[in-house]
Amino acid sequence: MMKAAPWPVMLAMLASLALNLWLAGAPGWAWFPAAIAGWYLADFASGVIHMVMDYKVCTPGVGLDQLYFYEGSRESPDYLALRDQVWTRVGPFEKLVYDFKNHHPRPDALGRRPMLVQIGSTILFATLPASLLLNLAALALPLPGWMIAGLVVFIIGATFAQYFHGTLHKDDNPPLVIWMRRLGLLMTPNAHAIHHATLDRDFATNTGWSNPLVNRLFNLAIDRRWLKPEGLEPN
Repeated sequence: MMKAAPWPVMLAMLASLALNLWLAGAPGWAWFPAAIAGWYLADFASGVIHMVMDYKVCTPGVGLDQLYFYEGSRESPDYLALRDQVWTRVGPFEKLVYDFKNHHPRPDALGRRPMLVQIGSTILFATLPASLLLNLAALALPLPGWMIAGLVVFIIGATFAQYFHGTLHKDDNPPLVIWMRRLGLLMTPNAHAIHHATLDRDFATNTGWSNPLVNRLFNLAIDRRWLKPEGLEPN
């Protein structure tokens, strides 16, 4: 469903981040708390986006429910033909919303996707534009280096949010991921399992630091009917 971002986009992302770090200047003591704040904000963003995508109501009558509840093999010609037919009726955003919902009954599928596929849409539609805007702001305004550094950490954390999510659904992860979990910089599969057991809490997938705040926002959104329980599944 998702595709890797083209290589020119990936190279542009790397070049933009490098320019931001160069514009930030020499590291100082303030970079450390700024980096922690940026990592927290990336976790918060992962939780809010996850929450909204999980509960956003899909467009009815386009066949997404047929895909979601399909009981046969998802590699069969019948399923693939149905999927291609449904995809002609929905746009990229609707496909992304569906993908979040489809993850709940089939969580391990996310972990099997290549990293560049997991982060491709995020880079193309969110973090590359954000990094380019930071380039322009840092060139035009006297932004302090610690602020630029913190925003770069936020952009990196947001870029890899879906990859970090995928690592929670696979056993063979790189040593860096395991090391970051031990330091508390990434959440553990056991912590994330709470979300899959309830589907109404702990939406953040990077560190989980922001889950207490995201849970309060979720309860408020449900009470105000900004989000609706029936949005969990296509109808």
